Amino acid sequence: MNILSDRILSLEESQTIAMARKSRELIDSGIDVISLSLGEPDFNTPDFIKDAAKKAIDNNFSHYTPVPGLNSLRDAISEKFKRDNKLDYAADQIVASTGAKQSLAQLLMAIVNPGDEIIVPAPYWVSYFQMVKMAEGTPVVIEATVDADFKVTAEQVEQAITSKTKAFLFSTPCNPTGSVYSKNELAELVKVFEKHPNIIIISDEIYEHINFMGEHISIGQFDSIKDRVVTVNGVSKGFAMTGWRVGYLGAPKWLAAACNKMQGQTTSATCSIAQKATEAAVLADPICTKDMRAAFLRRRDLMISKLQEIDGLKLSIPQGAFYIFPDVSSYFGKSYNGETISNANDFCMYLLNEANVATVTGEAFGSPNCMRISYAAADEKLIEAASRIKAALDKLT
Repeated sequence: MNILSDRILSLEESQTIAMARKSRELIDSGIDVISLSLGEPDFNTPDFIKDAAKKAIDNNFSHYTPVPGLNSLRDAISEKFKRDNKLDYAADQIVASTGAKQSLAQLLMAIVNPGDEIIVPAPYWVSYFQMVKMAEGTPVVIEATVDADFKVTAEQVEQAITSKTKAFLFSTPCNPTGSVYSKNELAELVKVFEKHPNIIIISDEIYEHINFMGEHISIGQFDSIKDRVVTVNGVSKGFAMTGWRVGYLGAPKWLAAACNKMQGQTTSATCSIAQKATEAAVLADPICTKDMRAAFLRRRDLMISKLQEIDGLKLSIPQGAFYIFPDVSSYFGKSYNGETISNANDFCMYLLNEANVATVTGEAFGSPNCMRISYAAADEKLIEAASRIKAALDKLT
């Protein structure tokens, strides 16, 4: 008799978390590992946000809050959506959760029935695929290549739509590729969705503030589809608040109510102190994020310049987030010291063991020819990591 549910047995462990665990095991054994696997800024939370949290503690914000978040927080997020994104979500259309990850998971649980299809462009964030499976839906993957800057076309989306399509789920700026959809590219996608009025569009914009193209464009800005767009965001990446665990979504009122209902039966509201910190973050002038964005841009250019010295890596230049996603397939079939690299998993394990650099296999993101490198690390770490990678790859024949 199998005690565990089919649901949990069908889920895979997050490979970003798995690689981080393997890295820690090597570090604990005394090996100097440079970890470029986790998507976490190496900055500290800005002082004005920490001050808001301290004030909240002193003012006894230590009690239960409404399930979707404090009224003042949802008002602040509503204002942020208007100010930064030209999106009109009222407070009752907003649900704050324990991270954008929860926002996405319970959204899918609220809309997906067994057999419903969710279109997911690949490369996709590692948890999208598993979340759709957890909701008993069917992920329909559209593959984008490095030559297309890892962005899907309107024609590809049109071809993937069937009578079972429930939603389209994507991120811009994208994790894991750093690709950013332009306004014109989004407009072409919108033309497709206009033909299919029952499809929900889920836009993950958690990397909004780490955008090197200029103004961030939300797909919810397009009037013809805005009443079925769900915009997911949070403070983890742009404000270096990963451990605070606050994300949020703006959605049609009926769908926000469904997410609120789901959250009420799982976690209820997220931490009251973290909510007050988030309120300060989203109300702040977004210019406060510019220094971090400038640092990420400098690191991107530094890492790209180093990786371009390695002939076997095929690169696109990411326009956002803090990832590089090279195609490494030219190394498949090569060997060193009796070890042959057959796929991206082997490639990343080779770099971990031979170069002591932790990356993540592209298979985790639906792109088995690639690997993900996070450059959310100090400059000297990036330089050393690139040097180690080059030396290890030079050994392959």
